Amino acid sequence: MHKTRMWVVACLAAVPSVIAIAQPPAPPPAQQPPPQPQPMSFFVTSVGKGDGANLGGLAGADAHCQALAAAAGRGNATWHAYLSTQGSGAVNARDRIGSGPWFNARGQRVAQNLGDLHGDTIEQARLGNALGKQFSLTEKSAPVNGVGDTPNQHDILTGTQPDGRAYSDSGDHTCNNWANNGQGTAQLGHSDKQGGGNSSWNSAHPSRGCSQANLVATGGAGLLYCFAVTP
Repeated sequence: MHKTRMWVVACLAAVPSVIAIAQPPAPPPAQQPPPQPQPMSFFVTSVGKGDGANLGGLAGADAHCQALAAAAGRGNATWHAYLSTQGSGAVNARDRIGSGPWFNARGQRVAQNLGDLHGDTIEQARLGNALGKQFSLTEKSAPVNGVGDTPNQHDILTGTQPDGRAYSDSGDHTCNNWANNGQGTAQLGHSDKQGGGNSSWNSAHPSRGCSQANLVATGGAGLLYCFAVTP
């Protein structure tokens, strides 16, 4: 009798453990939604204006950027072309584009700030920005033809020095402040950072002239860099 009572007590003591084991496992923690991609705040124009370096001045270039951005669903931001001007009241391209960060049409960051974009410090220059064929995309999220492609269209109108500032000499680097499609020159950058022994995205070499034909002759199409000044 004593042994039977001890067996019953032992069985009853084990019941909670059996019940605990039989309980269903706790549900896994709810998964967090993936982070939303950053909206586009930088692109290379998929097309030029078609009249060489005659863009209608800065206002015409900005309007071109704004129209292409709107067609891509980003017309709610304010867009400026990355262009410098010369002479009285000269404008620096770097002063027109906000403070960053900037993201391409796929939400990839191309530069954190102006210093990062232009390599203002030795360390920033060493690291470089992310611009290049894989990141310098059009508003349609497409790469721009570069070295090795037909036709090569990597020449981008900028009129600027490598630090993003305007030229102060007497030479023409902006095709008469983006109002000329004849004689003159415009400083160009390379969207793919390749070719001609110069990997500069914003100041690789001058154009042969200001006409559409002269821009095409050196590997361009009158394309522009566009940056969102506001989110």
